[in-house]
Amino acid sequence: MKYALIFWVLTFFVAMSEINAQNAPIALWESGAPNANGKEAIDTPTLTPFLAAKETATGAAIIVLPGGGYSHLSEVKEGSDVAKWLNSLGISAFVVKYRLGMKYHEPNQLLDAARAVRTVRARAKEWNLDEKRVGILGFSAGGHLASTLATHYDAGNPNAADSIEKMSSRPDVQILIYPVVTMGEFTHAGSKKNLLGENPTVEQIKKYSNELQVTKDTPPAFLVHTMTDKAVPIENSLQYIAALRKNGVAFELHSYEQGPHGFGLAPTNPILASWAARCADWLGIHGFTKAATAK
Repeated sequence: MKYALIFWVLTFFVAMSEINAQNAPIALWESGAPNANGKEAIDTPTLTPFLAAKETATGAAIIVLPGGGYSHLSEVKEGSDVAKWLNSLGISAFVVKYRLGMKYHEPNQLLDAARAVRTVRARAKEWNLDEKRVGILGFSAGGHLASTLATHYDAGNPNAADSIEKMSSRPDVQILIYPVVTMGEFTHAGSKKNLLGENPTVEQIKKYSNELQVTKDTPPAFLVHTMTDKAVPIENSLQYIAALRKNGVAFELHSYEQGPHGFGLAPTNPILASWAARCADWLGIHGFTKAATAK
């Protein structure tokens, strides 16, 4: 009995150490991020893996961008909690800690998000992932960053010395939950200031108004918003889907009549919580879950 107990305890601690190692943050640039003006945590964007269990893994991955107005990050409600939900669908998740407006403005946030997608693709074999099924999911300002990458991606630099930089930064799907999209009339003022600074140029405002940047090659989108969102008006999502529609890009919008901003997975609100099931169905259509259906 004594030896059995010792064995169980050792097994438990080995398992916990493996879990902790899996969820250890990875610096997106080992030698320091571009434009970094320090070496503190705030200067170091990271990627935290939450790999799906081998028994249920589909090989798909989603990069998670928490919200927080580009001033802070909702790392649990819109980060690790969401990663665990994606794991329950068999999807591996990677939560990004991107640089914030208290010290960094554009283009650094976009550089961080792009590097996250490139990193997952570059290490796809190591993590048993399909590099052609890498999506992005963002909440609020994280939704702005997700839609920015979805409309400002590149194919990678084939001549780069860094193998990660050779990979495409284009997400295969985009999931935007109560997102900031525009830097125009309906923007979230705090996000705009933190991203673009006190006096942005006309060119900056246009560039980061992502409803103006949609093309026919923008990836398919899933959006969630409420009519009563007082922080980020639903017009952000409506303008974006109008642009997607105009360019022939597939999308699905779930608009709720009532609800606040920032509800995450909404565990205490069964109506708002339904978005996760609808999203899971949509991910199945696009081949990210085992519930995938033929197009």
